[in-house]
Amino acid sequence: MNDQVKAAQPQSLAQHQSHSQSHYQARMHRVLEHIDRHLDQQLDLEVLAAVAHFSPFHFHRLFAAWMGERLGDYVRRRRLEVAAFRLFAQAGTPVLEIALSVGFGSAEAFTRAFKDKFAYTPAAWRQHQLQLHRANSKINQVLSKNDQLQSYASFHNGISTNLKEVSSMDVKLIHRAAVNIAYLRHIGPYGAPVGQFWADTVVPWMAMHNLFGKARYGISHDDPSITEPALCRYDAAVELQANAGAAGNALQTTIPVGDYAALSFEGTNAEIGDAWAAILRDWLPSSGYQLDARPCFEYYPVDASFDPDTGIFDCDICIPVVPL
Repeated sequence: MNDQVKAAQPQSLAQHQSHSQSHYQARMHRVLEHIDRHLDQQLDLEVLAAVAHFSPFHFHRLFAAWMGERLGDYVRRRRLEVAAFRLFAQAGTPVLEIALSVGFGSAEAFTRAFKDKFAYTPAAWRQHQLQLHRANSKINQVLSKNDQLQSYASFHNGISTNLKEVSSMDVKLIHRAAVNIAYLRHIGPYGAPVGQFWADTVVPWMAMHNLFGKARYGISHDDPSITEPALCRYDAAVELQANAGAAGNALQTTIPVGDYAALSFEGTNAEIGDAWAAILRDWLPSSGYQLDARPCFEYYPVDASFDPDTGIFDCDICIPVVPL
C-alpha cells in the first residue's frame, strides 16, 4: 500500500463517520418533530421507533444517549410544557380538553402529572399566570407614562414585561403554502446566543453553499418561560426549492401549509423577545384563535433589512392558528 492510499484512509473514515452522524441526527429530528405534532396521539416506543426506522430495542437506547433523557420522560415533558402554555393562551378552554389535546386520558392523571412538574394544579397554574399577566399589564401602563422608569421594568422567567399594547399591535391573519427548508439547530437559551449562532455558524454555512438571496426562517420550538432555557430548541433555516436537497451538514423538513397570525417586527435582538411575548401572551388569548401543532417562526423575506451599526432588523413573527 503506497503512502497516498495510507493518507487517504483516515480522511475516508472521518467522512464516513460524519455522514453516519448526520444520518442519525436526521432520524432523531424526525422523531422530535413527530412528537411535537402528534402530542394528542399514542406515542409509545414502537410508534416512534418506526418513525426513526430503528428497531424498538436499539431506538430506546439510542434516544437516551442522543438526548440525555429517556424517551418516556421526554414525551411526558413535552406534553406538560405544551399544556402549560395552552392553559394560559387558551384561558377559555376547559382543563380536560387541554389534557386530551396533549395525550392524557383523564383530568385526574393530567392533574397529578402537572402538579408533580410545576407544583401547581392546572387550574391554579392558569389562575397564577393570569394574575401575573394582569399585574404586568398594570406595570406597563405606569411605565408607558414615565420613560425614566423603563429601567425598572419587571421580568418574569427572563422575558421582559415591557410589551406593546394589544390595540396597537399590527397582527394580520395570513395563509401560507407549505415551504421546504434546510436548517441548522441551536439548543440553549434564546436571545443573544441565537444571534451569535447565526453569525458564527449559519452565515458561514450559507456563504459556503451559496444560499444568500433566499428567504430565511427562525423557528422557535419551545417557550423559554416554561421549558428550561438550556433545553430550548431553535432552527435557523433557509427556504429551498421543492426538489432541492439540504446543503452541507444541514437537515431538511417542511413548514406546513395553513393559517398563521403574523406580527410585523422591527427592532433589535434584545427586543424581539418582547414581541414574541406580546403576540403569544397578549394577542392570542383575546383573539378567538388557538395554536395548533405546527411550529412558530420568524420569517425573513429576501428583502429583509439589517443595520449592522444599530443591530436593527425586520421580520414577521408567525404563529400557527386555528379557530377556538
